Amino acid sequence: MVDIGTLSLILLLGMFALLAIGMPLGFASAFLAVVTLMLKFDPSILFGTFGRGPLSVLGQAVYRQMTNYVLISIPLFIFMAALLERSGIARDMYSSLNVWLSRTRGGIAFVTSIMAVIMAAMSGIIGGEVVLLGLIALPQMLRLGYDRNLAIGTICASGSLGTMIPPSIVLIFYGLVTETSIKALFTASFLPGFMLATFFLLYIFVRTRLNPALAPLPAPVPGEPEGREKGLMFLGFLSRFIAWLAGVLFIRALFFTLTGENAVRTGEDPIPLGMASDIPWIIGTFILALILIFFVVGRDRTAKGWQMGKGLLAPIIVIGVVLGSIYGGITGITEAAGMGVVAVFVISTLRGEMTFDIVWDSLIRTLKSTGTIIWVTIGAAALAAAYTLAGGPTYVANMIVGSDLPTMGIILLMMFVFLIMGMFMDWVGIVLLIMPVFLPIVVRLPAEEIGFLGSVDGRYIPIWFGVVFCMNMQVSFLSPPFGPAAFYLKSVAPPEISLTDIFKGFLPFIALQLLALSVLLIWPPIVTLFL
Repeated sequence: MVDIGTLSLILLLGMFALLAIGMPLGFASAFLAVVTLMLKFDPSILFGTFGRGPLSVLGQAVYRQMTNYVLISIPLFIFMAALLERSGIARDMYSSLNVWLSRTRGGIAFVTSIMAVIMAAMSGIIGGEVVLLGLIALPQMLRLGYDRNLAIGTICASGSLGTMIPPSIVLIFYGLVTETSIKALFTASFLPGFMLATFFLLYIFVRTRLNPALAPLPAPVPGEPEGREKGLMFLGFLSRFIAWLAGVLFIRALFFTLTGENAVRTGEDPIPLGMASDIPWIIGTFILALILIFFVVGRDRTAKGWQMGKGLLAPIIVIGVVLGSIYGGITGITEAAGMGVVAVFVISTLRGEMTFDIVWDSLIRTLKSTGTIIWVTIGAAALAAAYTLAGGPTYVANMIVGSDLPTMGIILLMMFVFLIMGMFMDWVGIVLLIMPVFLPIVVRLPAEEIGFLGSVDGRYIPIWFGVVFCMNMQVSFLSPPFGPAAFYLKSVAPPEISLTDIFKGFLPFIALQLLALSVLLIWPPIVTLFL
């Protein structure tokens, strides 16, 4: 029987060796799970007591992961992202954003980042966003003479924001594995995700102002509104949208009031923007929007602004359906994903864009992506269960805790492990293999010693650690040698753009991601601010 220290070293070297020869992570993990049981217990365990003892524990671990209800949300979000990619919703959104920012230095890079944030808030899928932005934005930026590194970095870094911004599939998977509230994870990641997006926008703004040659302005279009006129049209668009939204919220709040569903009850949270006390504020907002339309902007400008910006309406509706139903307490994660699919399908059908070919192709893509995730889940769950049976987590925990490192030293060591593993492994495998070892250690650390400015409430440590982990995985999507964002973009980039060029464009954005990770470590309350 092999001791646990030697077994841990064998597993580490074996994983790297199997991945190096091209074996899929799911099969490599499952193979090493069998090896672990054979080395720790006895080779006869595979045949003499088949289906009993440690093998039954492996089966139970896999069954527990595969029968979790929230797991259904993953193929639903992937299907929704595939429908968005194939329909014209994303392209219309890009066109509308481009109308408002086309005369701004670096405007197309801004449009790309903002579009990525909106796409992330709709589906939380990373690969589809990078491919879509590569198809829509990259040719436009290269045609206008944008710096190649800036264009590549903006597309891939912004396209991977689905890792951090809800409804992130990485957060969903982390919540499943660690039995942490997914809604709380979504709430906690909201501010860090938008902080990272802001870093990207500020970087683009500063770089293009310091060196205007990186982002030449396009030639002016005859008759295109500029300056104050364009600003008033945008104000008119916003005012009209707010008026429509206020009208819908008024009908909703009035319905809840007439039916008595929004009555104040002890121990129950009030319905967001659905209480009787909210009605005066909603009416006031509606009146303010009308004043802006009729007395400040004007009806003609408002109508033109609406035509210029109406491509943003469908994405806003989808985001409202998905995140609104979750945060409003209407549905759970899985049901919200299903409602998002229905919303995209209905909107695309009403626009006359939905065809059988689009649905079939989206289903095939969903099947392939989900199949990959499921096989990795099965293999990694089996390996995690086998290593746990062998006493691996206890061994690693004792080794880390016994190293006499301070609390933040232990956290930084874990961050280093995540960053290194993220260069070679898929995030699904890292969640299933590493998290069951690291999270129990972090939970046992003194909460008041986590962070340098402020600390974390002990109840929220699993949530904080999950958001920090997702920020690590944000870095891994760009990290060579296996940064998946590079290969997603390469699949749709012009032939003259090599993988080396793509990874070179990532460097400033990796630095921004590490800066955002440092903020979460230095000031942990930024994660728990909305909790």
